Amino acid sequence: MSEIESSPDGAKGAVNRRRILWAAGLGAGLAGVGAGRVRAAEPDPNIVPVPEWSKTLGAGVNANPYGKPSPFEKDVVRREVTWLTASSESSVSFTPLYALDGPITPNGLCFVRHHGGEAVIPPDKYRLMIHGMVDKPLVFTLEDVKRMPGRVNRAYFLECAANSGMEWRGAQLNGCQFTHGMIHNVYYTGVPLRSFLEAAGVKPKGKWVLAEGADAAGMTRSIPLEKAMDDCLVAFGMNGEALRPEQGYPVRLVVPGWEGNMWVKWLRRIKVGDEPWGQREETSKYTDLLANGEARRHTFVMDAKSVVTNPSPQAPLLHKGPNVLSGIAWSGRGTIKRVDVSLDGGRNWTTARIEGPATPMAMTRFYLDFDWNGQELMVQSRAMDDTGYVQPTKAALRKIRGVNSIYHNNGIQTWLVRGNGETENVEVG
Repeated sequence: MSEIESSPDGAKGAVNRRRILWAAGLGAGLAGVGAGRVRAAEPDPNIVPVPEWSKTLGAGVNANPYGKPSPFEKDVVRREVTWLTASSESSVSFTPLYALDGPITPNGLCFVRHHGGEAVIPPDKYRLMIHGMVDKPLVFTLEDVKRMPGRVNRAYFLECAANSGMEWRGAQLNGCQFTHGMIHNVYYTGVPLRSFLEAAGVKPKGKWVLAEGADAAGMTRSIPLEKAMDDCLVAFGMNGEALRPEQGYPVRLVVPGWEGNMWVKWLRRIKVGDEPWGQREETSKYTDLLANGEARRHTFVMDAKSVVTNPSPQAPLLHKGPNVLSGIAWSGRGTIKRVDVSLDGGRNWTTARIEGPATPMAMTRFYLDFDWNGQELMVQSRAMDDTGYVQPTKAALRKIRGVNSIYHNNGIQTWLVRGNGETENVEVG
């Protein structure tokens, strides 16, 4: 049993916190990256019996009217860190990144963050109001929203600004589900917010919009009008079906590349104004406290970031010889163009293979085929986007930002793979 499995929430207390001073020569015992070939066993048909599941009829085609995962995958679920917040109505449920592959997150595993619990809104009662500094205030029903011209499908990542936030002061959470799992990447179906604002007619003095949700917290965030008119969506679908209730059914706001707190769920109104409103979620929360006591405000963009998901603490190496390293990368500034991987704590880097679509402000999957001979590894990944931005080390971030913030930590993550394959969260010192 891995350490993460032996802890009730895989979090604080699961491992000994320590910084690891990297010694020269670790990589000397590594076999050549990508050098191995898989040789499958050749079973003797006279020895291998016909399995039991081939001897009886299986369940019928409508045994599960809404498809479910295999019962053998029952442990691939979102998980909470119970000590993180005072109640589940204002808490986080983390995506099991270690168990997923490809760039798209299944709807039932998408990370969840609530501030006042899940709002339950009958679709026939839903209303969206556009008002404030507009020529003609408007109210839309759900059917009105769906009838708006210009419907699009776009893949975007949604990342909480607090993703990796517990790691500012050192390695804390032993598993990429908990260090990086406040993120998901889905195809959204919706209509550009611009269409609604143009229908209402924004007055010349309008410079900002206020997005408000219909949950008990009345979630509100100020968004520059330039962004609202650019690529924001009023979305009602995800991955080909209606939004899940926990993802804002029936309608949410999509703010590509910007912190997830701005992606207001259960969207009920958009107000146009001439300045930001200074709401709770953009003053006392979602600001970055620096070492000198000053706070950065309006740090909207989620910078380039990546993490190796396998191997990782919840997905240790199980076999010597050929292995496949896998991970994800994303950038709120543009498109991931390159991901480098290090097996020796950053001393040497190899460019990984990006597989599948690489599109702006969407998650990208990368792989590296390598041979492992049981030598300890220090696994890292480093993302670069098409603006030239390079993912920084944690030390470089702390030098500029200090350790007071819990937001916008996009530093390079390090996993220590031990000789027996067990893997833990560490830092290179």
